[in-house]
Amino acid sequence: MNKKLLLAALAAFCIQVAQAQVIDVKSARDYSPFVFGHNLEHTRAAVNGGLSAQMLRNRKFAGKPSRNEGVSSQWFGIGGKAFFSMGAPSYTKHICLPGMNRGNELNSQTVQNLAAGQAAGIGQKGLVLEGGKAYEIRTVTKVSVPVALKVELTDWSGGGSYASHVLRLEPEADWVVNAFDMVPSVSDDEACIRFSFVEKAEVVFGALSMMPKDNFHGMRSDVVANLKAIGPRLLRWPGGNFAGEYRWKDGLLPVDQRGPLQAVTEIETQPYSDGYDYHEIDTDDFIALCREVGAEPMMTINLSWNTPEESAQWVEYCNGSVDTEYGKIRAQRGHTEPYNVRYWSLGNEIGYGHMEGPDAPEEYALMAGKQADAMLAVSPGLELCSSGPYPNDNWAANSAARLSDRVKYISLHHYAGGSRHYTTQEAERTSYEEVTGSYTGNINLARRMRESLDATGKDLHISFDEWNQWYSWYRPSCVADGIYSATTMHFYLNESNDLDIPIVCYFQPVGEGAIIITPKGSRLTANGQVFAMMKAHQDGRICKVEGNEDYSTAATLKDGILTVTLVNSYYDKERVFDFKLKGTFLEGTLLASEDLTPDSYFTGYPLEVNAGKKSIGTTLPPHSVAIMRIKLK
Repeated sequence: MNKKLLLAALAAFCIQVAQAQVIDVKSARDYSPFVFGHNLEHTRAAVNGGLSAQMLRNRKFAGKPSRNEGVSSQWFGIGGKAFFSMGAPSYTKHICLPGMNRGNELNSQTVQNLAAGQAAGIGQKGLVLEGGKAYEIRTVTKVSVPVALKVELTDWSGGGSYASHVLRLEPEADWVVNAFDMVPSVSDDEACIRFSFVEKAEVVFGALSMMPKDNFHGMRSDVVANLKAIGPRLLRWPGGNFAGEYRWKDGLLPVDQRGPLQAVTEIETQPYSDGYDYHEIDTDDFIALCREVGAEPMMTINLSWNTPEESAQWVEYCNGSVDTEYGKIRAQRGHTEPYNVRYWSLGNEIGYGHMEGPDAPEEYALMAGKQADAMLAVSPGLELCSSGPYPNDNWAANSAARLSDRVKYISLHHYAGGSRHYTTQEAERTSYEEVTGSYTGNINLARRMRESLDATGKDLHISFDEWNQWYSWYRPSCVADGIYSATTMHFYLNESNDLDIPIVCYFQPVGEGAIIITPKGSRLTANGQVFAMMKAHQDGRICKVEGNEDYSTAATLKDGILTVTLVNSYYDKERVFDFKLKGTFLEGTLLASEDLTPDSYFTGYPLEVNAGKKSIGTTLPPHSVAIMRIKLK
């Protein structure tokens, strides 16, 4: 080869990388559908301002009043001669053991109008209204004398009215709940809701509510649709860290009466809602969501607060017949048939120090064992998962092994690192390569975990039930994250059988990783686009791919159709894939993007392939993901 041709060949190599791979369709075998799992945890933006359809902030008046005003956080007072205060009587409450209440969780908002004829009350700004759309409003109140409470949707100043409704309230010994619909006449992204009265009277607000009428069990219909689009086959709930703050029995109360739950060990779980969760979603709602999106439920108990009896009662509520105490309660709430929840986690991240509970494996094994015994006595077929700072040989020997006769799954979590700098091309490239290459952390941890568990001589499975980029919930998603997620999913698809990882959960899809939510709508991120593509592998049989050391390929076989997903993680080089296959190309999609900066997304294109009699191939541009379906001969 002359020098000119050699230089041309080298130049071509620099922009195009070929990978020799072979898909062994004869090796196809089943794998766990729960590789496509996700966490649905009540943290940060996932529920409050996320999945929940609730539009009012701090609607149950948790926390302390504003300085010198007496008005609850997120609300403003109405009336120049009105007196505001917070505290008793409280409509909200907890069903829990003595000593678990904290004073700022249970409050009400009192408004005293000191001058008849003036308007007094409370309001909240910053609501996004859609003209002509129906909204459900609920009020929980007590009044001292007959009052005409005016509920009004207005512009930010209160000068323009979009809809109004008047409630005729009478003094009652108990709280009065009113529900009605309101339809604003126009759209407004900075609207206000006002609750006011002109009588010289005292009105106590116990809770207030506003949500779109088209909600699904109190959840936003558009978010539910996007969650369904990414195809979760298992949802882990309510945590995560939030499991250490959750009180399942509070879900037996009406949604407006459930007391707010204050972050216990760290405010990070609820930083966007003043450190409180308002318990908008209960067990029944979660099960309804799982059934709607096609996911198996996985529950996490509050190991440190729940007694074994309380955990067993939760299991009985989910799985007991109508002849049992808590199965009867479930039936009385409209759910006659048992939910048959099989998968349960015995706490979350116990032993790390940031969660309440035992720090030593022996102590955890003792506590978790009592919980397991009580739960299994109610429902013997449960699949239980234990927690701990894994991989850790001490915990494997003195916790996992000791519990192995009752608990077969061991929880593993990993959050990958990577710089985030974009001001120069060099910085962007370095950041991109660190993020997309950090999937190896999941691999190394899973293999180390497998070795640690195998050393016990017990039959134990890995539940890799939290994985993502570290702090991904505090920054915009981007295409680099999508490439990372695609390669990581390929690792789990290809290796979950050999490493015995039947459960894999991404943390977390709603509001933080795969679905971005605003008051006006929601959409899939680059991660979400990847998960929506990867779900095409569900219910297929995984095929071995030789020459796939970087997990750029995953292939599944179902009914004679081979589904292949491909990842080109290179920053600036094309990648050639060529498979020796006898088949007919059916369809394919390419997800590609030239933008790698924050808030970047993939654009979908038809995938171009080179199909011969004995081979099918394609060339992917840098930082792209693709799928193709092939009818085998």
